[in-house]
Order: sequence, then C-alpha cells, then structure tokens
Amino acid sequence: MKLKDFKFFIILLFFASNAYAQNSLFGVVKESKNRNTLKNVNILTTDNVFLTKTDSLGFFEIKSDLDTINIYLSKNGYNTLIKEIDFSEKSTIELEFVLSLSKSIDLNEVSIFEEKINDFSSDFLEDVDNKSIFKAKKSELILTDIKSAKSVNSSRQMYNQTPGLNIYETDDAGLQLNIGGRGLDPRRSSNFNVRQNGYEISADPLGYPESYYSPTFESLENIQIIRGAGALQYGTQFGGLVNFNIKKPVKNKTLELISRNTWASNNFYSNFTSISGTKRNISYYSFFNHKTGNGFRPNTDFNSNNFYTFFNYNISNKFKFSLEFTFLNYLAQQPGGLTDKMFEENIFQSIRHRNWFKIKWLLYNFQTTYDFTKNTSISINSFILNANRYSIGYRPRRVDNPDLFNEATQSYNVRDLIKSDFNNFSIETKLIHEDNLLFEKEVFLLGFKFYSGESLTEQGPGSTGIDPNFEFQYFQNPGYPNQSNYSNPNLNFALFNENIFYLTNKISLVPGVRFEYIKTSSNGFYRVINLDNALNIIDNRKVLSDDERERMFLLYGLGLSYNLFEWSEFYSNYSRNYRAVTFADINITSPNFVINPNIKDESGFTLDAGFRGNYRKVLFYDISTYYLFYNDRIGFVPRSFFIENSFIPVVKNEKGNIGDAKIFGQELLINLNISNIFKRMNDFKVNYFINFSNTKSEYINSEENGIQGNVVEFVPKISYKTGFNFKFKKFSSNIQYSFTSQQFTDASNAIDGDLSGVIGEIPSYKILDLSFSYNSKKINYEFGINNALNEYYFTNRATGYPGPGILPSPDRNFYFTVQFKI
Repeated sequence: MKLKDFKFFIILLFFASNAYAQNSLFGVVKESKNRNTLKNVNILTTDNVFLTKTDSLGFFEIKSDLDTINIYLSKNGYNTLIKEIDFSEKSTIELEFVLSLSKSIDLNEVSIFEEKINDFSSDFLEDVDNKSIFKAKKSELILTDIKSAKSVNSSRQMYNQTPGLNIYETDDAGLQLNIGGRGLDPRRSSNFNVRQNGYEISADPLGYPESYYSPTFESLENIQIIRGAGALQYGTQFGGLVNFNIKKPVKNKTLELISRNTWASNNFYSNFTSISGTKRNISYYSFFNHKTGNGFRPNTDFNSNNFYTFFNYNISNKFKFSLEFTFLNYLAQQPGGLTDKMFEENIFQSIRHRNWFKIKWLLYNFQTTYDFTKNTSISINSFILNANRYSIGYRPRRVDNPDLFNEATQSYNVRDLIKSDFNNFSIETKLIHEDNLLFEKEVFLLGFKFYSGESLTEQGPGSTGIDPNFEFQYFQNPGYPNQSNYSNPNLNFALFNENIFYLTNKISLVPGVRFEYIKTSSNGFYRVINLDNALNIIDNRKVLSDDERERMFLLYGLGLSYNLFEWSEFYSNYSRNYRAVTFADINITSPNFVINPNIKDESGFTLDAGFRGNYRKVLFYDISTYYLFYNDRIGFVPRSFFIENSFIPVVKNEKGNIGDAKIFGQELLINLNISNIFKRMNDFKVNYFINFSNTKSEYINSEENGIQGNVVEFVPKISYKTGFNFKFKKFSSNIQYSFTSQQFTDASNAIDGDLSGVIGEIPSYKILDLSFSYNSKKINYEFGINNALNEYYFTNRATGYPGPGILPSPDRNFYFTVQFKI
C-alpha cells in the first residue's frame, strides 16, 4: 500500500466511524465527599458493553447514533451510578456525575476493564500509576495475556509492538533477555534500568548493569517500558526503564492452580506451574518454572529452574505490605562463536565442547505503602540481591582454532575461569501527593534512593577437563596469563522530584530533576606473566590496582502533554542522561580485546515528541520522532599493539571512548482493530499492526582516525514488523513478519569480520512467525512455528561469553503447549 493510499484509508476510517455517531455526551465524574474529580471510572451500557473511562482529570466523551442510551458508571470503592441520556432535544450534552463512597468492591468491574484493554495487545501508561509518574513520556504497556510464544520466551514476538528495539536472538529457549534500541548495545539489556515489580534485578546497576535474570513471560501481567526520560525516576541509563510486573493474586478464589507444559524442537521441555489466591486480607502468588533442552547447535545443553513467591497482607484500607522471594539457577553449555567463513559454511557447527556458564540468582524484596489521605501516600521498597555468574571455557584469540586433545599430556588446554559474585542492598522511598492549589490539578512526587553493592570478580586457570568444573587450578597452572582478582564496591545516593501541572484540562507540564551521588571503586590486582619458548615462567609480576571514582551531578527534564481530542495526545519530553563506566567489564582480561586505561563515563540527552491515541477502540497509534545525543560514547576500534620483547604488531580491538554521536529517527506504531469497525462481528476479531522505525546516526566528533562521519554501531536503519491477529470464539492465530536492516558492530564500520569474529557487519534478516491457540475454560492448547521460512541469520557478534564471535540465531523451530487451569 502506498503512503498516500494509507493516509486516504485512515481519513476514510475516521469519516466512516463518525457517520454512526451523531450525538455526543461530554461528562465529568466527581466524588461526593470533596468533589474531587475521579480518573479511571468505567462507563458502560446497562447490558455490560464497555464504552470508555474517565481520563486523568475525570473527563470522558461518548458518541452515539441512538436517541436514548442508558449508561452506568463504576469504580472500585464507589457505588454504581445508572443514568439515562436523552438526545431527542439536544445532540450535544454536558453533564456532571457524582459517585458516593462504598465499602464494597464490584468484582465484575475488574473483568470488564480487562476486556477493554484486550482490544489491543499494548496500551499507554497511565499519568500516575503505582506511585510513579508516566505523563508526557514515550511509554508503553505490553499486555502479555494475549501474546504468543510465551512458553519459549520469544522476545521478537513479545516486543513486536515496541518500535525501535534491537534484539539479540541467540538461543531458542529465551534464557536471557537481550534488548537495546536507538543505538544501545542489546547485550543483556545493560543499557536499560531493568526491574521486577518496581525494584532492580540486574547484577549491579552501577558497576555491572547486566540482566542475567528476567522473569519468564508466562508469569507476567504486563511489561512497562519508558524510553530515556525514565532516567529521572529510575536511574541514569540511556535506554530508560523496563519493568516486569508479575501477575497479581487472583481475587475471587482461595486457590487457583495453573500448569503449563511445553514441548518444542531440540528436545526442549518446560513446565510452568503457579498457585494463587486471596483470603480476606491475605493474598499470595507463586510459580515454579523448569526448562531443559539441547539447543539448535551442538554443545548447547541447558537446565534451568526458576522459583518465585509473593505474599501480601492488607493491615488496613490504608496500610499494606508485601514480601517477595525470587530464585533462579541454570547451567548452560556454550557452543562458542564462529568466524564469517565458518558461518557461511555451516551455522550449526561448534568447535567448543568444554565451555560452560552457570547462574545463581537470589532476590529478596519488601514493599510497604501507606495512604495518609486519599491524595497523599508513601511507598518504601527495599531489596537484597545475592547472586553469582561463573563461566569456564577455552577462548583462543582465533575463534576457528579447535580445542584439541594433547596426546602427549593426555589432556586438553587449560580453560579460562571467571567467577563473579554480587551482593547488593537498596532502599527506595516515594512520596506522592495530588492537589489543586495552583491549577486544575497538580501531582507532586518526591523520592529517595540508597544503594550499596559489591561485586567480587576473580579470573584464572580452570581445569583441563570437559565437565562444568568451576574450581581454580592455580597449583597445576601457575603460569596461566589471565589472572586477576578485584573487589568493586559501589555506593549511590539519589534524590529526585517530578511533578505534573495540569494547566488546563488539555495542557500539562511535567518538570523533573534528579540529584545523583555515585562512588565506584576497584581494588585488586592482576598478574603480568611471560613465558619463554619452552613455556617456562620468566616474569611473574603482581600489579596492584586501587581506583576510585566519585561524582555528583544533576539530571533534569521537562515534559509537555496536550490533549488535542479525547482520543489524541501530543507529547514531548527532554531529559538528561548519564552512564557510569562499569569496572567489572574493565577488570576482565580477554584475548579478543583490550581496555583503554583512560576510559570515562558517558553523558548526553534524549528528546522525544509525538502523537498517540486510541480512536474509539478502532485505531491505536503512536507516531513519534526522537533525538539522542551521546558525549564520549564507549565502543570498539581496531588498533595495532606490539607484544613485549617483539617488534611484530598485533591488531586487537580496543574498548574506549570513541567520540560524540547523534542518533535520531522516527518510530511508528499503528494497530487497527478491524472487527470493531463492524459492530456485528461479536465472535470474530481481527487486529492488524504495523511497527516501523527509521533511524539515522553519525559520529560527529572523534579523536580517532577514520571515525568521524561514520554510522554508530548497533543501529539498523530500518526495523519493521507487521502482522495479523485473528480470533473466532475460542480459536485464535497470529501471523508476524519481521525485517531488520544491516548494522555495524564497531565504530570503524568494518564490513568483513576478522579472525576473532567480534567485529564486522550484521547483515539484514527477515523472519516469519506463526502461532495458533484454542482456549477453553479449563484447558488451553498452543502451537507455533518460529522462523517459519527457515532463515539463516545472526544478530550478535559477542565479545565474550557465550562467544566470542558470531552467534547464529535459531533456525525453524516448533512448540506445543497444553495449559490446565483449576
């Protein structure tokens, strides 16, 4: 379809919809006690058909072609109000509705609200939700209940309506989440502030912000995403916020049991079992998820276990607290990376059979909230992380060097062993207050965060065996060159404030500021070991390191929201960003790259502007543009080095500050609910979506030769996803097509890969996914084909584990899921 044809179609759609809605009701809903306006009041017909809900200022609009309609207004904690609206004398009516307080909760209202948001598989975040401000930000709420491929944690399908994301796809089990976007490295989502139920879950948000744990999609209620403007409330990352909200306890049962069993290609098996319930003031939710499989390449066996439990107690209507515990451990064999030549020859090959990766994650969380008044409340959120990640493997500089068995010594080569332990504690407090002193309404949020963490990293000789042995072998291998031991304590204080000023019922300003104090330290040593030609140690020096970096700075931002119509909003936001150097990365010795000793922090800003809305549950859209500016962007450049006591140069990739860069582009999301255009399609629903981003980038300043004017790495110019969702009664199906254009992996814009496989181009790729489901009250069936066209492609050139080198993406694979619900 041509662009002008598409514009004509949208205009025709608007006229066709308006032709059936000649009468208009404009209303505002208030509560009876203080006459404050009420947001999120559900407006329905008397036969339980959802119409709309009130906005953040309590206003709503209804259009109808009938002369008389009967509506009722419903909200938790208030008595239901029924009203007859007569348009026989006037086609436009303005009314004020008043709801009185009630001690009862209408459970039917909750189910009706869920029916409304399921018109689309994504939504916008509310102005204020769960003690957080989301007004005027580039945001998205991903509704996981109607997403496909949850059983295999397919990020490509879960985030299919989030424009501009770049995703690493390296396994067919979804063990780790790797998302980036707008020029941010997707590696373990390290450029986002990643949270679960509002608290951080990455290894170390300052020193090592990598997410080895992410909850299984089967356990999620929704996913909240805020782009760069999320830094003011959640921390200094350029990417913004990704928050996984786990399902809440079921309210109308003391026990609900759900069990999901999935069988998939490559001997994949997963069991997800959850229990949930509510009894008076006590509620709970708990799940266990077990995964095992062989992977689509040799040497990719894995075994994973994830347990989570949540307990909530409402002490009173104003005071409640909750406890959470999360446990994850998994052991995965690592097949290693490939060179470009190896990938062209056979993407399924692996010449590493002794590389292993082990994760153990323990999270403890305590949350409490207290409502001083209806308009003032406080929340306290504290968590503890005890975790470790261990990796062992053979990592020569040349990826294509086979790991050979030495007949003379009857053993393999010594493996490189890296052990990292993380111990963190954080407490975050938010106070939020709503008032109408100066304008129609104001919302004030004041927050404080304290964080203390320490990561311990040791690197040295591992065993010469095949098994996953994570014990150091210093006595057998005293001359192993990669030896180091570091302690990295981090301290962070943050004070932040963000506000919403509703200047009118259409215009809102959202200013914010965040003060940061960050202290990162690195204490430890590394060894310089040189061997002669007979492999005898001729030099063994211990080099001590004691590095401490302390900074204090302000981040600030300003948002603007203008409600053009009841179904359309213009939003704009400017926000400063900052990202501290990660010492944990710097301390690792790798044969494939070196660290510039003068590496320093990154800074910059993000600017978003766009239009978004939901037109009569027919058209859901978000059309925006953005500009992201980096100071001192960190990346890789190839550089020549001389080996000690040698005049032969060796080319290695150096990680350091490349220069200043700009990234800008357009992002578009359109979701058309075709079945809502035709009122008689009650049993048949059809959705069509388009997710498109066009991104341009450039290094505008660099002291490195040949960098200025180059394209920024990890920036595909075009990212495009489109698809249909069909539903007929209990049967539904999804078709999704994805295209991502080529991208570079280093600042020099190298196209051909080197012998390490680390740098070079990532070619464009296109993927087709299909899924089908049949849902009954007790038993559900799901079936899917991922990568149905069997595309051979890759999305990642890893610098370390599970590489280094090219990591092929999964070929065509199938899955089948059976769910039982009691």
